[in-house]
Amino acid sequence: MKFAKVHSLGNDFLIIEEKEISSISEKGPFARSLCERHTGVGADGFLLISVKNKKKGLVNFRIFNADGTEPELSGNGLRCAAAYLYYYQRIDSSHIDFLTTAGKRECNLIQRNKNHFKFRVEMGIPHLSSQDIPFDDGTFHQRIIDYPLSINQKTYHITAVSIGNPHCAIFVERFPSRIEWHQIGREIELHPFFPKRTNIEFIRVLNRKEIEVMFWERGVGETLSSGSGSCASAVAAILKNLTENYVNVRTTMGTLHVEWEKEKVYQIGPAQMVFEGQLLSK
Repeated sequence: MKFAKVHSLGNDFLIIEEKEISSISEKGPFARSLCERHTGVGADGFLLISVKNKKKGLVNFRIFNADGTEPELSGNGLRCAAAYLYYYQRIDSSHIDFLTTAGKRECNLIQRNKNHFKFRVEMGIPHLSSQDIPFDDGTFHQRIIDYPLSINQKTYHITAVSIGNPHCAIFVERFPSRIEWHQIGREIELHPFFPKRTNIEFIRVLNRKEIEVMFWERGVGETLSSGSGSCASAVAAILKNLTENYVNVRTTMGTLHVEWEKEKVYQIGPAQMVFEGQLLSK
């Protein structure tokens, strides 16, 4: 069973084409085993792709978190999948249309240097209402900005959005200690007001054009970067009028660029092919 490992700013994924594992019905447990860093290959997530039309660049895209759950999409995952497709010449098109459970997402190649790629990805229209995120405290909210979320006698003022998947942004003047933000991340991810759980971003605004973000991903935990999380962070900062509509998002391993224009959000960032391998049967 052939696979490849790809990463975007340290957010790493294992990619397998659907035809390779057509006999495996339970993809979640398989993903959990594959992503385990001690007894498996190791990754933040597993991408399952299938080329539907090589000339038009039409590709089915599914993602599984390291815990085996299946989220709607991943911004970094889309770029990593695109790098795989161009590297192995699986498509002939100048762009790729990914079919995800959150809808179609267009990806355009900007630059390539051997196994290093740079892409611009359309991430769709952000959803802001409580029912679309979803966020449920028993009341409908048109927007959730600086909502006082109470956990263990502490209150966190959160801004929640959906970029096809749910996100919860917390703005800070300084980042909490690693132990503290891990604890906060776990508690908010599983908070009952988020019926589908949520991703959490801790955000420092550096200036009107730049923010710095730490990520806690639903079903994964700490990640070095996140594409959809970067987009959600930028959208939250724009909603609070803290930045312009064009934002550089600094992550642990580099910078993503996010644009919110004409309703849709776009991200520009890298992806790198790391290695390919053969998975042995257990």
